[in-house]
Amino acid sequence: MRYPLVIFDFDGTLADSFPFFVKAQHALADRHGFTAIAEDRVDALRRLGTRELMREVNLPAWKAPIVAADFIRMMRGAPPVPLFPGVAEVLRQLRDGGARLAILTSNSVENVRRVIDAELLGAIELIDGGAHMLGKHRRIARMLKEARAAASEAIYVGDQVSDGEAARRVGVAFGAVGWGYAHADTLRTMGAEEFFESVPELGRLLAP
Repeated sequence: MRYPLVIFDFDGTLADSFPFFVKAQHALADRHGFTAIAEDRVDALRRLGTRELMREVNLPAWKAPIVAADFIRMMRGAPPVPLFPGVAEVLRQLRDGGARLAILTSNSVENVRRVIDAELLGAIELIDGGAHMLGKHRRIARMLKEARAAASEAIYVGDQVSDGEAARRVGVAFGAVGWGYAHADTLRTMGAEEFFESVPELGRLLAP
């Protein structure tokens, strides 16, 4: 197969956490002093890149890890968010087809484990959490080293512009998904090596 190691983002890629985020960000904005996203602006702001979005809501990069940690705590105290329909099946398909699976997320490993059942977790070789949304390239590089895999053998599958930027910085292919936090049209302009319109299309990762 073209990508023996498939590294997934979690929120917006495997887990349908965007509705929770939209509700949580009002409390987070009030608590941390950035601009909450009005409901009628959600779609427009999904079309921005990660850094553009942070500028739009007046969230400085230094404060992003603090807000992310608070978001993780809020999610930990709420009922688990669901996986997108079909995600569990396609992960099993990839596992059974011989792909090595990993998860790299800004969320916590604990929240990942709350969402993915134990049987399916057994199919995932590596899980790394707490990555800065603008610093995932360092974690991808570390994961490649842990997996003893070359960058040319791996793909990072995510739903945000910053995911694609991180993959490019370490020479890993980027697989963009059309159902996550960033708008599909924005991700298409990045020239990702792979673009997935729907969850079942992830099965293409097994192709030669």
